[in-house]
Amino acid sequence: MSQTQTTKTKTKTRKPSATLLSETKIVVPSELVAETDAFEAPLRAPRKKRKKITLGRVLWISFTGLLALGLGLWVDTLIADLFIRTPWLGYVGLAMIVLFIGTLLLLAFREFGALSRMDRIDALQRRAAKAHSQNDLNQARHVIRDTLALYAGRPETARMRADMQSALDDVMDGSDLIALTERDLLGDLDKQASVMIMRAAKRTSLVTAISPRALIDVSYVIWENLRLIRRLSQLYGGRPGWLSSWRLTKSVMEHLVLTGGMSATDNLIQDALGHGLAAKVSARLGEGVINGMLTARVGRAAMAVCRPLPHLATKPPSLKSIFSELTRSHAD
Repeated sequence: MSQTQTTKTKTKTRKPSATLLSETKIVVPSELVAETDAFEAPLRAPRKKRKKITLGRVLWISFTGLLALGLGLWVDTLIADLFIRTPWLGYVGLAMIVLFIGTLLLLAFREFGALSRMDRIDALQRRAAKAHSQNDLNQARHVIRDTLALYAGRPETARMRADMQSALDDVMDGSDLIALTERDLLGDLDKQASVMIMRAAKRTSLVTAISPRALIDVSYVIWENLRLIRRLSQLYGGRPGWLSSWRLTKSVMEHLVLTGGMSATDNLIQDALGHGLAAKVSARLGEGVINGMLTARVGRAAMAVCRPLPHLATKPPSLKSIFSELTRSHAD
């Protein structure tokens, strides 16, 4: 009897029950809420930060305003005096002013185009690095098309651009497509850049080795480095003006800092000096080699900044090869 009661107790089931959906309470985990908030956060329009009016800004605005008013009054007085003396002198003065303003506007337009071209090259570098790391074929094709458009006005790249245009649909791997473009389209330009860097390093090394004054050394090194940066920018498709050259030089210096500054050059020189270079060359020649290596370092940084595609499948010119060439030329 007890066994029968036990069996009935175990086989007793719970009565079915139903719950309305309107009465159901859904509990969302806190982790899911955090992920949802993080996902939806970028969709909100960011608030624009209001620029604070500082004393320095007020001082600069008032100074430029007074300068503009003074310049305008001076020009007005000059033209009026010219017309009082002789009418044709007044017309000549007006023509000179129109010519000056027109030239200034053309220079401003040119600088704007140069800065826009630099921004375009910077964007190409970032997009190419992203497409190469993610092996994104569509993004890589867009990058290659934009790179080909950058060199559309360069007759010496016509054959390479035609080959790359035909390879856009044949290569089915994003990383390989960028590597192919870097090798075939930019290969000749990289060789020319390496020659420019080597020649600039040799000139700097030679001039500073025979220069009698330290001021001449410093002045020539600065001039040669700025000239090298500008020439490399023109080689890779940039058109630097005055403002864009200043910005380009700043970018090159920032690249040197981010990549370790002159540490690689310093280590290379220290290793060479440890192997007896100081016993083979004089102190003056050694100083020339050091300055030449600094110019080569700046050239490598400028090459990395001005190149439309970053160094992914290829390598920049080796500092060791440049150093051996400099020491060989001094030995000869």
